[in-house]
Amino acid sequence: MINWKLIAKILGSLLFIEAFFMALCMTMTILFSESDMLPFIISTALTIGGGLVLRALGYGAENSLSRRDAYVVVTLVWVVFSVFGMSPFLLQGLDITNAFFETMSGFTTTGATVIDDVESLSHGLLFWRSLMQWIGGLGIVFFTVAILPSLVGGSVKVFAAEATGPSREKMHPRLSTTAKWIWSIYLLLTVVCGLSFWACGMDWFDATNYSMTTTATGGFSTHNGSTVFLGSPTIEYLAILFQFLAGINFTLLYLVFFKMRFSALLRNSELKLYIITIAIATLWIMYLLITRMDYDVEEALRSSLFQVVSFITTTGLSNTDAGAWPHITWAILGLLMFMGACAGSTTGGFKSIRMLMLLRVLRNEFKHILHPNAVLPVKVGGQNVPQGRLVTLLAFFFLYILMLLVTAVIMVLSGIDMTNAITISLSLISNVGAGLDTNIGPQMSWGDLSVELKWICSFLMLVGRLEIMAVLVLFTRSFWKKN
Repeated sequence: MINWKLIAKILGSLLFIEAFFMALCMTMTILFSESDMLPFIISTALTIGGGLVLRALGYGAENSLSRRDAYVVVTLVWVVFSVFGMSPFLLQGLDITNAFFETMSGFTTTGATVIDDVESLSHGLLFWRSLMQWIGGLGIVFFTVAILPSLVGGSVKVFAAEATGPSREKMHPRLSTTAKWIWSIYLLLTVVCGLSFWACGMDWFDATNYSMTTTATGGFSTHNGSTVFLGSPTIEYLAILFQFLAGINFTLLYLVFFKMRFSALLRNSELKLYIITIAIATLWIMYLLITRMDYDVEEALRSSLFQVVSFITTTGLSNTDAGAWPHITWAILGLLMFMGACAGSTTGGFKSIRMLMLLRVLRNEFKHILHPNAVLPVKVGGQNVPQGRLVTLLAFFFLYILMLLVTAVIMVLSGIDMTNAITISLSLISNVGAGLDTNIGPQMSWGDLSVELKWICSFLMLVGRLEIMAVLVLFTRSFWKKN
């Protein structure tokens, strides 16, 4: 049976962490002499209160999670964090649907916003939006494993339920140590990104916010149009660099930057596919922009590379209006949204490692046609992929496509045109937050969607962030059976 006392204890403790981050936002209201401190005081108090109630309900529970408990914890953490995290938005005028949508979009690093005029928000609320994405970048529970490993009993099971990608690599026998190293890299990347933006002309507040949403590959902006605000080619190239780095497996970044194992870069098949895909897509779009839209070479390179890296890393930032580009570029960017960057990064999408495995399965099937008796194992990184993992891969691919199509059909039945229906669905399940048509584009609000669609979109963002199975398994009958 589900150990609800332990789950309540863990959720209550995690709410204290969320309350701490909310309190940080109050410092922004003080620094900028704004009058919106009260919503954050109330939100922090409510969150602490919720944490105390849950801790009381879980009093005396043992820190020993089963695999079933771990899946319940992971899903509930993201929902509960979003429920309490939306309180600053509610207290500043958003209705419950829009507030929950915005908060879920933040924590899942989707970056879709229902707020038409972002610049009208206070600095405290802008900082909270960016902070949500930064917390959710590597995972809420994974963050807890890094700073409070004793809090989450059975943390390996929790990590398996929340981590992205088909494999769970470990750099150290203790998962908490691994988590600390990965979060150290994440923090370092964020700090260097922020300092780089500041050195190139951004003020410290924007540099801080953009660094958090860039390294989290979330895409929330402190301005209504990131196209206009990024402005400087230097800042755009820096944004490309840090989005690209955030799309690499953080275990690989650890081996390179801390262990100096540069040979690991050359041996990593997923990284090779990631780089090759970016190169091909950039050159293709660059050619189309030069020949069809009269871009000069440098502008075509910068615009195409920015959009390609932004979409494959599922960041959703934009330095131009891709909706005005030739339609073939929509298909290219859509494929990049679907594919995503590397597993073990802050990005969403199907993941390059899964795409690599699928391509090798297809290659082997073609070889089987010519050599029916041949034994052809699927290898990634020089190691055989177990048959069970391939079955899981195909199941995941099927569910990914099925949810995408079902959501697109719902969108069409709700009156949304086919192009937007597909791009919105793909954007949400891949946690990109950007569409491609003129109705909902990279720089526009999602506020025109109906109330019902916003709740469906919120669920899809959660499912996409937790990679579908961790959430959908809760809706199966066998999960709730006693044995």
